Formats: sequence, structure tokens, C-alpha cells
Amino acid sequence: MKLIALSDTHLKTGAIPLQLQKFLAECDLIVHAGDFSTMEAYQSFKACGKLKAVFGNDDVPELKRLLPKRLIFEVEGSKIGLVHEGGLSLIDTTAQNYLAKEMDVDILIFGHMHRPLIEKNESMLVCPGSPTEPRMSSPSVVELIIENRIISGRIIIFDGGSCKYMKFLNALKNH
Repeated sequence: MKLIALSDTHLKTGAIPLQLQKFLAECDLIVHAGDFSTMEAYQSFKACGKLKAVFGNDDVPELKRLLPKRLIFEVEGSKIGLVHEGGLSLIDTTAQNYLAKEMDVDILIFGHMHRPLIEKNESMLVCPGSPTEPRMSSPSVVELIIENRIISGRIIIFDGGSCKYMKFLNALKNH
């Protein structure tokens, strides 16, 4: 089964970016770790018919009432935990590892950081970054393939929209 994990889309309308639409159409399940921002954005992802989601800190109150703060579900025998804020650091993932243990999951998908990460310890930690508002990274989502409890993942980088830090860093490399 192919999952596309994403987070922090922060869409003000229901228009899903074109480069993201292709990946969403080709997956079996969309897993959104919060911060749709608007009800229209949530409804656009939900219209794809294959969405698991939690609310994020930037979501409208209506979404915070509709969606859970945490979600645990199973795919191909693997337990997946979904939250928005898994911890406050991508450098030290101790908090995310403890949360994965607390939730008793094989994979913990979290957002809020706007930077992608795939890390395998006792559980797999996945932060898909943001396809629309990245921080210190390029726009991204994560593709997870789960077959018979075997999990593989890759970060998918999109064109455009990199944060100012990445533009600065690339400018330094070119001098």
C-alpha cells in the first residue's frame, strides 16, 4: 500500500497545488498531520476519498472540533500514529521516540516542523515537511510503502517555494 504523508499545507482556499495532486491521485491513502488552515482545504483533501487526518495548531476551530488530536490506525499489519506536534526538535528526536512508544506504534507521522525527516529507531519517525511553506528545506511530502509489515519511505521534494534560508544557502554556494 502506498501512503502519501503530508502536513502544514496552510491553504487559504481549497485549491491543492498541481504538483501535489499527481501524488495524491496515485496513492492508496493520504495521511495529513494537521494545519490545513481552512475548512475548504480540509474538504479538498477529504474529497480525494482516502484521507486520515488530525488537526494542527493553525487550523480553524471548526476543524479542531471535527478532527482528533491523535489518531492510531493500521495499514498492512503496521500500526501508525498520527499527531501534529510530536516534539519541538528535528535534531533531537527523543520526544518523538517517546511519543511513538507511548502510542505503541510502528510509525509515528507528525508535522509542525515544516522540515522533512525519516528516521528509523525502534519506530519509524516521519515528518513530511510542508509542500507549501517549508522551513530550512524545499517543499516536500513523504511517500511510504507498506507491504507485509515491511516499511520503506522516501522524501519527495517539489520545485519552487523554498524558504528564504534555502535561497540564501543556495546563493552562497553559487559564489
